[in-house]
Amino acid sequence: MTLNDPLANIFSNIMNSEKIGKNQICITPSSKLIKQILTLLQDKHYIGSYTETPDGKGNLLTIHLIGAVNNCGVIKPRYAVQLDNYTKYEKRYLPAKGFGILLVSTPKGLMTHDEAKEQKLGGRLIAYCY
Repeated sequence: MTLNDPLANIFSNIMNSEKIGKNQICITPSSKLIKQILTLLQDKHYIGSYTETPDGKGNLLTIHLIGAVNNCGVIKPRYAVQLDNYTKYEKRYLPAKGFGILLVSTPKGLMTHDEAKEQKLGGRLIAYCY
C-alpha cells in the first residue's frame, strides 16, 4: 500500500500513540522535511529525542514521546501566508493566542510562525502542533 501523504501519516501516528500512552513509536519512511519537522518539535519540547536507523528501504525513525502533544496535524492545502496574515491562521488552527506553533516553510528554511514573524518572512503553512 502506498502512502499519499507521509507527513500526515506521521502526525496521525504521533497523535494516536500519545492518546494511548505509548513512550516511543517507529515510523517509516524518513525524509529531510520530516527530520526538520521532528527537530523543530524537539526544540519546542513537544517530543523527546528521535533516532534514525538505516534499514535499506527509506530508513526507520524511532521517536520518543514525552506526552506533551495535545493535537497536531498537517495543513492542507498548504496556504501561502504573508507577514500580516499570521493571526488569521493562528485563530484557525491554534486554540489560544501564544499556545502552540504553526510550522512554516520560508525562503530561509523551515521554522515556526513566531520565528518567521521576528524575521519578517512569509511562506507556506505546513503543520500545526499544540
